[in-house]
Amino acid sequence: MPVSRADFSAALRQYPAGVALLTVRDDIDDVGATVTSVTSVSADPPLVAVGLSADGYPAEVLEAVGTCALTVLAAGQAILASRFSSAGRPSARHLLEAVPWSRAPHSDAIVLDGGVVALDCRLERLVPAGDHVLALLVVEAVPVLHDGSAPLLRLRGRYVDAPG
Repeated sequence: MPVSRADFSAALRQYPAGVALLTVRDDIDDVGATVTSVTSVSADPPLVAVGLSADGYPAEVLEAVGTCALTVLAAGQAILASRFSSAGRPSARHLLEAVPWSRAPHSDAIVLDGGVVALDCRLERLVPAGDHVLALLVVEAVPVLHDGSAPLLRLRGRYVDAPG
C-alpha cells in the first residue's frame, strides 16, 4: 500500500530544512517565493536544485525568464519567510520595504543583504517530479556570503532559528 500524503508530510516535517527566498526579475516586476527544498547537486559545474510547485507562478516565471537568485535566510528572518509564502502576495519589492537588498549581478534578481548567502543563478532545466518540478540551477555568482551566520530553519511546520 502506498504511503498516504498525510503520513508522508508528517514524516518529512521531522526533517529540518534551510529556508531560502527565490526571486526572479521579469520585464514587469519582481517575483519571490519561500522555498525549503534547496540542495547542492554538483560542485563542477556548480549546480543546486530547488523544488517548486509545478502549477505555481514562480516556476512559470522562472522558466520564462531563465534566471533567478536564492537568498538563504538568516535566523531572525522568519517574518520574511512568512511574507513570501502567503498566497496572493504583492511584488517582492513591496514585501521588502525597510529590508536592505540589492540586485544580483547576472540575473538582476533581488538578494537580501542580511541573508546567510545569496546565489545568482541561471536555469539549466526544469525536471518534472510529481506535483512539483525540480529547477536545476547553475550558480553564476555568490553576491552575499556571511560566513558563520546562523540560518533560519523550518521544522515541524514552524520557522525556527538554528542554534549557534
